[in-house]
Amino acid sequence: MKRFNLQGRTALLTGSYRGLGVVLARGLADAGATVVLNGRNSQALSVTVSDFKAEGYDVYGFPFDVTDETQIDDAITKIEKQVGPIDILVNNAGVQKRAPLHEFPTEDWQAIINTHLTGAFFVSRRVVGGMIDRKRGKIINICSTVSEVGRQGIGPYTAAKGGLRMLTRAMCADWGCYNIQANGIAPGYFITEMTRSMADNPKFNDWVVDRTPAGRWGKPDELIGVLLLLASDESSFINGQIIVVDGGVLATM
Repeated sequence: MKRFNLQGRTALLTGSYRGLGVVLARGLADAGATVVLNGRNSQALSVTVSDFKAEGYDVYGFPFDVTDETQIDDAITKIEKQVGPIDILVNNAGVQKRAPLHEFPTEDWQAIINTHLTGAFFVSRRVVGGMIDRKRGKIINICSTVSEVGRQGIGPYTAAKGGLRMLTRAMCADWGCYNIQANGIAPGYFITEMTRSMADNPKFNDWVVDRTPAGRWGKPDELIGVLLLLASDESSFINGQIIVVDGGVLATM
């Protein structure tokens, strides 16, 4: 059997109609998985699904808000009926806002925490019942280097990603006995739609390049290898781990 083969597996990726989510979805689809895309914007999601289908991929789109338990329950029920059991869950949905902590509006704090952390809990809790019944499943949480360290101006994001790191370990503790592996990927500085404006800022770009031993920003495709490892049977004894993909940022002072 070919290693990292996901043929016959169904993968749900939250927040996957644009940016990094699209890249991760394509990686899973290339490995043979049936991919379910998600996002709150149903029109944009529909366009992305059409683009994938035009390329010959077996993909579906289900719009729902990861912070709304009713929407989650309805969508997962439909996915399980129309597509099949969810074997792989990638919690990727996220938002970002920037301000010093003492100036952060309460509603923005709540939106970031709810999307990154509570949303991952809500979706995982709904999906894991089927995984427990089947005694098999993969949950992959998209964390960050700021799951480990702080950075000025993004305190709520740091708090949410730090919480997601520990939620990953809690999932391992509670669900590992059911042959469910819950792990995280912590990207460093990658150029995406969300970070394009920062990469285009000469001062910030120079800081990233100087701070990263690899001497450059990451390319989104460079996350696919670790994604396929964690989504496949090759990671059957890897659980509760956060794999950092950052060009060496966290390894250096």
